[in-house]
Amino acid sequence: MSHSFKAAVLKAPNPAHPYAEHKPLSLETVSVPAPADGEVLVKIAAASLCRSDLSVINGVRAWPMPIVPGHEASGTVVETGPGVTAVGNGDPVVLVYQPQCGTCPACLEGEAHLCGPGLAANRKGELLSGGTRLSLKGSPVHHHMGLSAFAEYALVSEKSVVPVPRDLPLDIAALFGCAVMCGAGTVLNTGAIKAGDTVVIAGAGGVGLSALLGARAAGASRIIAIDPDPAKLEHAKRLGASDTINSGDRRAAAEVLELTSGGVDIAFETAGKLGAFEIAYDSARRGGTVVSVGLVDPKTPFQLDVAALVTGAKTVKGSYVGSCNPRTDIPRFIAMHQRGLLPVEELITHRMPLADVNVALDRMEDGTAIRQILTP
Repeated sequence: MSHSFKAAVLKAPNPAHPYAEHKPLSLETVSVPAPADGEVLVKIAAASLCRSDLSVINGVRAWPMPIVPGHEASGTVVETGPGVTAVGNGDPVVLVYQPQCGTCPACLEGEAHLCGPGLAANRKGELLSGGTRLSLKGSPVHHHMGLSAFAEYALVSEKSVVPVPRDLPLDIAALFGCAVMCGAGTVLNTGAIKAGDTVVIAGAGGVGLSALLGARAAGASRIIAIDPDPAKLEHAKRLGASDTINSGDRRAAAEVLELTSGGVDIAFETAGKLGAFEIAYDSARRGGTVVSVGLVDPKTPFQLDVAALVTGAKTVKGSYVGSCNPRTDIPRFIAMHQRGLLPVEELITHRMPLADVNVALDRMEDGTAIRQILTP
């Protein structure tokens, strides 16, 4: 049987501020059919906002419209389609925005974060199982990252969910779907930092602070957090940053070089801003590594001094989904959390009902929130 429920629908990109006044997202009653082969219906318990959600709202990144945003969430499986084996009714799950088909070359080589069919389905606003399922007054509505989690329910591919322990609070579980993988995962997997390494984290938002927690858990000897917001730098100190630098003074990289006598071993860009990437690049020592996980506006021009890259012998990497295999890494990160090594609940700054999603967008835009939990 079909199901109807409330969802936050974006009918067209709208960069006008404040979002609470212009209301780009409107709560509408949408419908989905019963789960088809390989699909599950999840009752959303908690959805968290990520800065990437803003790029959907303001049109910085192109998505098919209309669409229901939301890609960091948790919930409980309430119905399964034929052939589903990964989860059953009543199972608590984390929703994963990069589905893994399991059969493409990337998946077979252990690089599920690079799954080609999963990425292709996401870009079309469809499910990995094919096509769209959401509808509004009989017209199709697209899925954001195969999830569309700013809603009471989500119909998704079973390959977009990972079971979690029943004793893990679902509001905390939501963070493991994006913030933890993109932050801690980038540090632990893509960066592969070792105990004793020195680290820069350029950008102290949700992903950056998650990266900080990952660096601390890995035993980094020095963690330098850089951000233009003094409040976020204070938050970084509370979470274990050994040094903080305000990037608004335009000398951030020079200060890093002075503090470390030549630069850090690994520098992470976690802000989605070109300036943050430049700071990270300039902060890495000769022979060091630079890892970028933030999604900079695709239209942003960038020039690289290739000769300096060669003489500096630096390594530059991009990190998507923290180079994670969600089915193995999410349980690993949850185990670290349960041992006190990844206190990701410290990233949550606000909680509110789904109806206040436009207010939450303003907080994200203004930088006054780290992670905000929406509950339907």
